[in-house]
Amino acid sequence: MENSIYIGLSKQVVLQRNMDIIANNVANMNTNGYRGQNMVFSEFISDPRGQDDPLSFVVDHGQYQITDPGSVRITENPLDVSLTGPGFLGIQAPDGEVAYSRDGHFQQGLDGALVSGSGLSVVDQGGSPIIIPSGTTEINIDKKGVISNQNGAIAQLMIVEFEDIQKLEQLGNNLYRTDATTLPAEKTTVAQGTLESSNVKPVIEMTRMISTLRSFQGVQKILQTENERLRGAIQKLTQGG
Repeated sequence: MENSIYIGLSKQVVLQRNMDIIANNVANMNTNGYRGQNMVFSEFISDPRGQDDPLSFVVDHGQYQITDPGSVRITENPLDVSLTGPGFLGIQAPDGEVAYSRDGHFQQGLDGALVSGSGLSVVDQGGSPIIIPSGTTEINIDKKGVISNQNGAIAQLMIVEFEDIQKLEQLGNNLYRTDATTLPAEKTTVAQGTLESSNVKPVIEMTRMISTLRSFQGVQKILQTENERLRGAIQKLTQGG
């Protein structure tokens, strides 16, 4: 008798999750290299005992990233880089493992280490933190990510590609992690003095937010109506007894 309520609640749970994803996209509209996320959901068929008709529930299967590149803007900061192509930059996560990001807004720490905007070490092809030697007066970064100063090459940025980008899992701080094998960055090039913007499209996200809110409100009205129907039926049965 309560099956319709359970089904409605399953949809509301998914709609709430979708709203959280949209809100996170909107919050990261100005985050360098951020990739917008979309939700993946499907139908789950339940065959309850003692009933002829199966029940159809909504199930949240996770999310996937929108892979369209963001626009590139010129900053003229020699430590800023953007990527053209499907590659990702290697960043040392807080636990010491290598994570990946499209955010190339770098700076030099007090110890000379090249760090991300959140203060995490940028790593080289071998996974070691990159150190800018003291006395460096000129920084050049070529299309392959090789960093040089006035005395020659210093290190090369870790730039990798993946067979399936959707296997990357969000860690927060604009970082991703995966157990998948990395591939050489054959389709990716680096541009110094530029940054990739977020690929989130504000108008599309606001439209999705309004649509999701209306769907949530519609399900809420159905649940209220169903609850009133059940309450009325119980009252009639009670009075009839």
